[in-house]
Amino acid sequence: MSNQAESPDASIRPFRIDIPQADVDDLRDRLVRTRWPDQLPGVGWDYGIPLDYVQELAEYWRTGYDWRGHERQLNEFPQFTTTIDGQNVHFLHVRSPEPGALPLIITHGWPGSVAEFMNVIGPLTDPRAHEGDPADAFHLVVPSIPGYGFSGPTRETGWNPRRIARAWDELMQRLGYRRYGAQGGDWGSSISRELGLVVPGHLFGVHLNMLFAQGPDDQPDLTDEEKARLQRLRQFRMSGSGYGAIQSTRPQTLAYGLTDSPAGQLAWITEKFGEWTDGGLPDEAVDRDQLLTNVTIYWLTATAGSSARLYYEAARSRAWGAPENSTVPTGVAVFPREIAPAIRRFAELSNNIVHWSEFDRGGHFAAMEAPDLLTGDVREFFRRFR
Repeated sequence: MSNQAESPDASIRPFRIDIPQADVDDLRDRLVRTRWPDQLPGVGWDYGIPLDYVQELAEYWRTGYDWRGHERQLNEFPQFTTTIDGQNVHFLHVRSPEPGALPLIITHGWPGSVAEFMNVIGPLTDPRAHEGDPADAFHLVVPSIPGYGFSGPTRETGWNPRRIARAWDELMQRLGYRRYGAQGGDWGSSISRELGLVVPGHLFGVHLNMLFAQGPDDQPDLTDEEKARLQRLRQFRMSGSGYGAIQSTRPQTLAYGLTDSPAGQLAWITEKFGEWTDGGLPDEAVDRDQLLTNVTIYWLTATAGSSARLYYEAARSRAWGAPENSTVPTGVAVFPREIAPAIRRFAELSNNIVHWSEFDRGGHFAAMEAPDLLTGDVREFFRRFR
């Protein structure tokens, strides 16, 4: 059984996204009335996401983007809520038509949402309908992290990655999945790995598409590629991690601006799609409407501040310290434009690596940028457990 304390209300409740029209109208009205900042000439992205790009994207969001159409697409997937450890948890539960499907829980990160996985859910649950092998099918559980999206804001302190992992195990047990796989990137990577630490006997394996390169700085025989990856990590910590410093120290202060200004929320999220994706502008690396659906979920649920709190909680739970050793079979998919691509020899210091793939395209948002590659790698990794 799960170590998670049973909620007084363990029911699984059907859920359907149905945003009031007044909220959609309010978003458009606020975009019209945006008070734009100035910008220095000729600085490009050096000082942050450029003014003209945000203005153009905001205008499309106001006049061209169809929330109702994307709301309908999201509602094509069966969705539910339940209460775990006092917290509302929203999730998609998409069962495969294949009787031998393997249960798999997939977790997003920041600044992501369940909308990240729109292009992988079909191929993973019904490979027969997507030119795949039906033997590779999964029953998918795709939750919104507490504090994110339709899970709504957290109501108390302490929702760190380990606590979320325990909630995920309770969710899987409630759904009848005694053993299952876990997959994730960004915070989904941390949470999936934590599952392997707190309930290793419940997991077949863990597949990650992000794993920070951590190891001794004085390693004497690093290859040129390994040195380049370590330098990428150093560069990120020096000049690309300001958002994390703010969210892990002052999430409440940040929340006022992002919850009041859709242009602010748009810029805060979209900048990361510019920095962490493989090639071009953010809406060239990923589908523009899918990007805006992701941003719109943050806006309509007013979870800018509560999502940022995960950084605060993690920083105080030592989730960013030296990793504990995991014995669960682990697979890693390395995409070249990840924040800091993983280094296998370092990953093996604290993980039971049984599968390692290196790709020549894709970045941090793999399910959006390269859904074909991610789907293929998840299938390949979990074949050994069927």
